[in-house]
Amino acid sequence: MRGNHQNKEKTTLMEEEREIQPAPSSLKAKIWTHFGFYRMPGKTELDMSFIVCRICKSKIKHFGNTTNARAHITRHHPELMDTAQSQPPAADQRTLHCFTKLSANSERAKQISRSIACFIAKDLRPYSVVENEGFICMLQAAEPRYAIPSRKFFTETAVPQLYQETKRKVASALTKTARVALTCDAWTSRATQSFVTFTAHYITDTWLLESRVLQTRVMHESHTAVNVNAMFHSVAEEWGLTVSDLVIVTDNAANMLAATQIDNLAHITCFAHTLNLAAQRALKLTAVSRLLGRIRRITGFFHRSTIANHELQEKQKLLQLPVHKLKTDVPTRWSSALDMIERFLEQQPAICAALLSPNVRRCGSDICTLSETDVSTAEEIASALKPMKEATHIMSEDSTPTLSVIAPLHAQLLHDTGPAGTVADAPVIREIKRAIHEDMAKRYSSARDKRMLYAASLLDPRFKALPFLTQEDQLEVHANIVGDAAAFERRVNLEEAEVMPGTPQPDPEEGPAPKRRPSALVTLLGKTFVAASAVRKSASTRAEEELKKYLEAPPLSLSEDPLSWWSTHETGFPLLARQAKRYLCVPGTSVAAERVFSTAGDIVTAQRSSLTPAHVDQLLFLQKNLDVAPANGQMWLMLLAVVVHEVEIWILFFSSLLIHYVHDWKWILTVPWCVVEGKTVL
Repeated sequence: MRGNHQNKEKTTLMEEEREIQPAPSSLKAKIWTHFGFYRMPGKTELDMSFIVCRICKSKIKHFGNTTNARAHITRHHPELMDTAQSQPPAADQRTLHCFTKLSANSERAKQISRSIACFIAKDLRPYSVVENEGFICMLQAAEPRYAIPSRKFFTETAVPQLYQETKRKVASALTKTARVALTCDAWTSRATQSFVTFTAHYITDTWLLESRVLQTRVMHESHTAVNVNAMFHSVAEEWGLTVSDLVIVTDNAANMLAATQIDNLAHITCFAHTLNLAAQRALKLTAVSRLLGRIRRITGFFHRSTIANHELQEKQKLLQLPVHKLKTDVPTRWSSALDMIERFLEQQPAICAALLSPNVRRCGSDICTLSETDVSTAEEIASALKPMKEATHIMSEDSTPTLSVIAPLHAQLLHDTGPAGTVADAPVIREIKRAIHEDMAKRYSSARDKRMLYAASLLDPRFKALPFLTQEDQLEVHANIVGDAAAFERRVNLEEAEVMPGTPQPDPEEGPAPKRRPSALVTLLGKTFVAASAVRKSASTRAEEELKKYLEAPPLSLSEDPLSWWSTHETGFPLLARQAKRYLCVPGTSVAAERVFSTAGDIVTAQRSSLTPAHVDQLLFLQKNLDVAPANGQMWLMLLAVVVHEVEIWILFFSSLLIHYVHDWKWILTVPWCVVEGKTVL
């Protein structure tokens, strides 16, 4: 026993004298700084069956992981736990996401490329954004495996593909509508190129009012009526629309009016533009123009002088007025003149106090505030023009029908600005109202315009009573709607009869069809009861009955949506509902086309003035029509593609890891083993 004890002590002393070799470089965990290996006796290879603690020289069984090493540190050297925690991978260590690069044809790479194209189109970013350092850094942090394609790829491939895909969806939606209305307007880019933008408006099966930008095409020719009319036909042909069934909304330009008259197209002039013309005429009155000039001079001074602007802000705080900047009007928008007057009246006490300040008088001694008479005149002008501004805001709505609003608004404005509505007004207000009345009285005077506007108002449950018309005119509008509904019903029935084949006739070679035996009930009671054949009412009769029932229903509140009402009552008035879709889809203004101009200004900037017309068309189209939110089905497909790709990466990773560890565990391969009947035998 004493000899064995001496042998163990001798062995322990020998092991303590042996040098502890560092762990192989393949073992990268931080805990290996506290452990190493002995060499095998008489060999240079490491004994991988045991690890040795560098602190207490203890030998611990090693199974190819760090479990026993961490347990030893926790139990015997707890003060080293903080330093033994796992560390992030070294800079040269491959991670799972860097294990392989995404193929350009993989679903994940295609999804990212499409998302970048959507980002460029929806957020109005230049194509060169894919070459910016910040953008590249962001994508590398989000998905290191993705290789960003070149700018040329997005210019010539990704964005055009997205455009064609979205265009097919819009074209498909247009074919399912009862009628499509077009708005168009022309504008000039920074590159001095003339463009014409067309927008489409329609009502869906679920009674939602949709607006789509169809195209923005460069027009090198002169904007004559013939050329504009040719463009109407080009748009209809490209998008599969019937020219004769279109309703075109434009401004009051003479060439637009003449272009629609060539083919006798249904046409409505923009009511917002009509209001603008009438208001501009009122602003040109001598008294109004002179007062606007005085206010413009004062507001311009505060915009130019930093001292005056700072003094104005101090006076606003002292007088507890809203800290608002003064506004200056622009010639192209009449409402800006009203905004300038209203802001001036709001800040008039602060303006007077600021102009009397010594610091301001040194730099603007010739600037004087308005007199009490001028202030009173400004208040009268603002009061007279306010209904015009409110009418403009009403017509600028794009989520509710606006064609049906034109006739009531037009009649009300004519009444308020007529002789009966100006008896008690001040002289300046009477002049303004007279100018507005004279200009608006000559608008929408043709029989065709009246028929369309009155029909739209009748089909809007808010205005169906038509109180602005005489009883005779109301009956005429009712008759027109009944005739239109009946004619449309007959046309639909005829088209359905042409599409659906008739009842097949029996083959003469097969002989006559066998006769059906009468039922027992017919045999017994046929002589007593005569079968009353159901008489189908004519389309005109059904349309008259629907209209009568429709007029008897309670009117809709002015604050409610008429399309929601029709969505609920469509089944009760099927013939009138078809006509409602055909009329209420028509916008009362061309504001939708004009709104594209501001977006175009963000695309065709001074830095991007060399964009080709085709790229301008594609980017404007996608910015307005592209739906970046994927459908549920597309979302599941994309998630499935990502999961499948991640599984492939994991398989590759663990395969490489297994090969890596087998290479380090060569000693395992030296152990003789075999499997007999499912059991491992050494």
